[in-house]
Amino acid sequence: MIQQPELTVIMPVYNVERYLERALDHLAKQDDPNFKLLIVNDGSTDNTRKIAESYREKFRYFKIINKHNGGLSDARNVGIANVDTPYFTFHDGDDWVDSDYTAFFVNAFHNHPDAAMVSCGFWLDYENKQGSIPVTKKVVRGMKGKARTYQLISNPFGSLCDNHCLATPVKGYTWNKGYKLSVVRQNHLHFMENLAFMEDQIFNVQYLALTEGFYCDSKPIYHYWQRKDSMVHHFNAKMIPDNFKANYIIAKIIIRSLWHEHKKEKSSNQNLLEASERDQR
Repeated sequence: MIQQPELTVIMPVYNVERYLERALDHLAKQDDPNFKLLIVNDGSTDNTRKIAESYREKFRYFKIINKHNGGLSDARNVGIANVDTPYFTFHDGDDWVDSDYTAFFVNAFHNHPDAAMVSCGFWLDYENKQGSIPVTKKVVRGMKGKARTYQLISNPFGSLCDNHCLATPVKGYTWNKGYKLSVVRQNHLHFMENLAFMEDQIFNVQYLALTEGFYCDSKPIYHYWQRKDSMVHHFNAKMIPDNFKANYIIAKIIIRSLWHEHKKEKSSNQNLLEASERDQR
């Protein structure tokens, strides 16, 4: 008897007919096929919808939501609103994953029940290069404190440059993260829809500020396709003010969160000191 799936993979897609078959072929060959695939078609004008529909029979749980074009953040928010499993993650339509991708998130949450968010490493794949390159050779594994987590996730330059010298196996992306639906529902979290980019980093920092426990494993299992025609590789004037705005929001959340952690730790130490003094009387 097949158990109810615990994980939903949300895949927002927009005009990715050139890449979608690759993405779905790899997802259809997961070691753990007991997950829900939720495709949010954000008003594609090419054959994206037709290709997605042709894969319906290859997945145990498959759903497509077709909507008018509203942008990536809007598509992600629509996806989250339709999740009914304890955990969820995101998957871009032009990327692909290794066979242990879905199993990683479920196992990570099971093996680390104190973690509110889990993260895997990822590969970089280029059109003009052979083979997959790990984003970094740094090994990062285990539960991390809040300050270290913010350091691993925050990228002040967003997509304005590659920042390979600042590379971590975590970064601010959503597709290598696993989330708990209960956290999102209880705190009414959603992606900001008025930013050109870095909305994913803001979402992650907001989520972490409201929770305790982050687990990561730097083993790369997600393939991040470096498209020359992708939005993040095409500079536009809106990126500069959005970069400043996003970094301001992120810094504000992190500072407030770490100050709260400091006060909580100080209060805890004070309580321990007072308890020790009472015991000595």
